[in-house]
Amino acid sequence: MDFDPSANRVVGTARIPGAPAPKKAPVPVKIIVAGGFGVGKTTTVGAISEISPLTTEAEMTSESVGIDDPGQATMKTGTTVAMDFGVLTIDQTLKLYIFGTPGQTRFAFMWDDLVRGALGALVVVDTNRIDDCYPAVDYFERAGLPFVVGINTFNGQMGYSVDEVRWALAVREDVPVISFDARFRASVRDALLVVLDQALDKAIRMKTS
Repeated sequence: MDFDPSANRVVGTARIPGAPAPKKAPVPVKIIVAGGFGVGKTTTVGAISEISPLTTEAEMTSESVGIDDPGQATMKTGTTVAMDFGVLTIDQTLKLYIFGTPGQTRFAFMWDDLVRGALGALVVVDTNRIDDCYPAVDYFERAGLPFVVGINTFNGQMGYSVDEVRWALAVREDVPVISFDARFRASVRDALLVVLDQALDKAIRMKTS
């Protein structure tokens, strides 16, 4: 049999000279999507994920009446009891692994595990219930994790302006407060890119300090 010196032929771990170098795997980056109950976290993850998102939804029953309030203008019938998970490839060098937190306070014990290793977070806000996102803002401020406040424009509308939400939450000036629509991929993508910018800014500051 004649030997075929193909440029793609690999023997063990040796590569024929002239063969293209193997592509490097993209850098994994963990991002958190957090906020109160029913603000649109599961919708956010589902809108942007390039895979079928992993969700841990449980049906809401009459037992939750008076405990879980999804808001007046919602058809929400389920609730996240552990986490949501999705994936987004930014380019050949960067891939986001997106984890959505449960919104109810009784599941808050899971946050430490979900947030471990994350580089940034998007705190989703419903302007009809701004106070529901206080725990998430406080958590990331204490943890020192870069975060962005994202006002979910339900039906394309906001009850308050961006400046009014910033004032109500009393977040630092270096924390971006933006509006986005959790239903639309492009809008969620733009919000997550702001989170990445915040994470990069922190990394640069730590390297230069």
